[in-house]
Amino acid sequence: MTVERSAVDQDPDARWLARVMHAAFFALLGASLARFLLRHPWAELGPWVVALSVALAALYVAPVPRRLAWLSTVVAVWVVLVVLAPSFAWCAVPLFYTGLRTLPPRAALVLVALLTAFVMAAQLRLADGGVDPNLLVAPPAVAAVATAVFVHAQRQADRLAATERREGTLAERQRLSMEIHDTLAQGLSSQRMLLQAADRTWDADPATARRHVRTAASIAERNLAEARRFVHDLAPADLAEGAGLAEALAALAAREPGRLPVGFRVDGTPVALPDRVRSALLRIAQGALANVREHADAASAALTLTYLDDQVVLDIADDGRGFDPAAPPPPGDGRGHGLRAIRARAEQLGGTLTVESAPGEGTVLSVSIPLEQP
Repeated sequence: MTVERSAVDQDPDARWLARVMHAAFFALLGASLARFLLRHPWAELGPWVVALSVALAALYVAPVPRRLAWLSTVVAVWVVLVVLAPSFAWCAVPLFYTGLRTLPPRAALVLVALLTAFVMAAQLRLADGGVDPNLLVAPPAVAAVATAVFVHAQRQADRLAATERREGTLAERQRLSMEIHDTLAQGLSSQRMLLQAADRTWDADPATARRHVRTAASIAERNLAEARRFVHDLAPADLAEGAGLAEALAALAAREPGRLPVGFRVDGTPVALPDRVRSALLRIAQGALANVREHADAASAALTLTYLDDQVVLDIADDGRGFDPAAPPPPGDGRGHGLRAIRARAEQLGGTLTVESAPGEGTVLSVSIPLEQP
């Protein structure tokens, strides 16, 4: 039945429920026709009932583009069938579902009420004298249960969709925050320090000041390239030309401003890593070095990339002033945000972050990522 196809195709559970309801409709239609023919063997109304049953079945599966016209035609044929043979009344139950799926909520409830009233009238016609309370209570009860279950399921689906959208928004916000912290913020911080150094030495040592300015301009150019790639959701520039993670980390270490020498080495046998793992580890290194440069007052730092049998480990060590990992960061200290971003990146890949530090003893960040990615 194509009238519901656009909505149903997007939800596996809805497809399953639709198949059940459609099967129930044809089962009830066939059972009602069989009951009529068994009790009224080709009577005067027999040809009409058979013809209308076939027409209703054909309409139910017909690819009609206009939903309201299609539903109106199906209900009209069913009403005529029920007038001729009240045993077709219970085909209304799948029609409840179809109406609730097709119409706006208020219109659907009106249709359910009308169909229920018609079912009650048909059932009373089938009663052999007297009033059976069950015939007055059962149809409204079935309609109420069917409607309540459908509405509840629909609201649950809406709430789930809203939750998924909200979680997706929060995840994207966190991703953007991490990307900005590890790229643009790092570059701007480096430029600020270089320009401040240039300002301090401009009169006493113009050559050094100009070197600082040229380095700041180079960082600004690279930041601009990163921003463009960031806008287009591309891989980091250091990985864009097919470079491996080791080459990208080596380039990052060599690019650090002169006042923070950064060493780099690789241990173990390198293996191919998924793009998202390479990008995440490079971003982690960028963010960690930004923290070292801004907060650690370190004389040097080191990056170590280690390939183990089942995981790849990136260590970022510095000889700075260190800190207490268990203590909350001071207000305005970017280290807290940087560590949260690093931990979030690692956890997104099934990995872990370990922080080893103490006041006056430097810091080692160790990020472990499993080689087998889901």
